[in-house]
Amino acid sequence: MALFVDYYQLTMGQADFNAGNNSVITANYYVREIPQGQYLIAAGLEQVIHYILNLRFTDATLDWLAERGDLSADYLASLKDFRFDGSVFAVPEGTLVFPNEPIINVTGKSRDVQLFETYLLCVMNFQTLIATKASRIVQAARGRPVFDFGARRAHGRDAGILAARASFIGGASGTSLVLAGCLFDIPYVGTMAHKFVSERPTELAAFQDYAAAFPNNTTLLIDTYNTLEGARNACIVAKEMEARGARLRSVRLDSGDLLILSKQVRRILDAEGLDYVQIIASNELDEFQIDTLLGSGAPLDSFGVARDSLREGAPSALGGVYKLVESDGRPVGKQSLDEPFKATIPGKKQVYRLTDTAGNYAKDWVTLWDEAVSEGQPLLVPVIENGELVSDFPNLQDIQARTITELKKLPDSHKRLTEATPYVVEMHPSLLAHVEGTS
Repeated sequence: MALFVDYYQLTMGQADFNAGNNSVITANYYVREIPQGQYLIAAGLEQVIHYILNLRFTDATLDWLAERGDLSADYLASLKDFRFDGSVFAVPEGTLVFPNEPIINVTGKSRDVQLFETYLLCVMNFQTLIATKASRIVQAARGRPVFDFGARRAHGRDAGILAARASFIGGASGTSLVLAGCLFDIPYVGTMAHKFVSERPTELAAFQDYAAAFPNNTTLLIDTYNTLEGARNACIVAKEMEARGARLRSVRLDSGDLLILSKQVRRILDAEGLDYVQIIASNELDEFQIDTLLGSGAPLDSFGVARDSLREGAPSALGGVYKLVESDGRPVGKQSLDEPFKATIPGKKQVYRLTDTAGNYAKDWVTLWDEAVSEGQPLLVPVIENGELVSDFPNLQDIQARTITELKKLPDSHKRLTEATPYVVEMHPSLLAHVEGTS
């Protein structure tokens, strides 16, 4: 993984090595704007910290780099014993974050800190976007379980694994990806595919085979041929299961007009006394479709989400950036006179979150790092100090619980699926004066 860098990080390292630049810098990860909605859920920190602490350059890696001839033998030799000995402060995963406030501060030798940029941006931007998208879908589901079905639509193996993780952080109840269940100790679930039905002589025979294999956890996919006929076959199997002392758990709809079909299927099930059988909906759903379905009275009990949870739906990417803000204690920043939107606020910074009298989030102060602020709670906490891990990583259940608590404290006006109100993020007066004094 040492080569998961953009080449300019190595060429700048070579130039710094030649110039004897041993500056200690702070780089800040933050997001300039949110592509959809008015909040983000920070996710991906554990993978980033693991990368920072374990980045090593093997002899084989250094030999390969040497073949090109651009990087000197002395510089490459300096990478052989690479160990990060700096510090990282970050907001915990599952924390709500907003534009233009620091999410991660990395402090260390300049040549070291710049090596982490590509991996940090790749992981944090992806998982934060997915966790946020998942939370919007969960919100639209109005308390009904949402399951991640998206690995097969993800952009590669690692994306599928990390998207399952991030979706759970965002509030998903589980995943269909077994490996994610194994790696992260989160619930994994499964129903059946159309293949299981179509390879048998009849749909009823397929349902009977599946029910026999899983008497206590049977979900039948009823739209392979005709959804309503599938519902009637599910009723036959449900009655057979009752005779054996078991119960059909649910049926799944994966095509067609889910509003009309769910109502028709519900009537068929209820007419047979099967009011306990739940209806799961899938079929490339996003938060807007789910909100419309439930708002129109669709009797749906849970959702399997693939495309728009794990392929990010409307926003194709999160444009988080990793920018230099301090060098040897001196505040620095990109001025970007040609595009002021891209200007960087100089200086290492902290964020304080203020609440109202009811305990709901009211606004954030972005402050100087060492500013004494009596209001609010600081968000960035120590994770690495002097190259050593100083904070344990919570399990995903605890991270998800943090997400849920955070969202409860965020007023509804900031969480609306459309036309949400921007959350207030302000520079503390002392930081504002500092910025004006350095401009």
